Amino acid sequence: MKKILGLTAILFALSSATFAQENEGGNEHINVPAVVKNANMKKYPESKTHHITWEKENGNYEANWGGKDGEANSVQYTPVGNFIEIVKAIPVSQLPKSAASYIKEHYKSAKFGDVGKVLDARGKTSYEVEINGKDKIFDANGNFVKSE
Repeated sequence: MKKILGLTAILFALSSATFAQENEGGNEHINVPAVVKNANMKKYPESKTHHITWEKENGNYEANWGGKDGEANSVQYTPVGNFIEIVKAIPVSQLPKSAASYIKEHYKSAKFGDVGKVLDARGKTSYEVEINGKDKIFDANGNFVKSE
């Protein structure tokens, strides 16, 4: 009986460890296609030196790494490995002046979250500012575009 209980405990520990690895940093189980992982390593080889966590967002895959919170870089790929965009965390002071002015005017007592500079597959730059749990999108010149 002790052998069965011992074997059961070992199997449980191994399955828990496997699940934790597949969980990719605490997120739900995500089976990231090799083509997506390879695309990320090819485009951002520096990500190899960091722990990458993966999320699924609107059917696409998102790799996160770097910084204190592990999300200084957030890159999205299609399921076949095509690059969509990268969001690099930046301090609020690096936002264009017109974006900072817009935020001060419209969100005086708002709770700020992440601030990022976005570069998409076409080379277009924009900015994202998380305010009260929603992303406010600004164009490269800092003009408000939309709320997501």
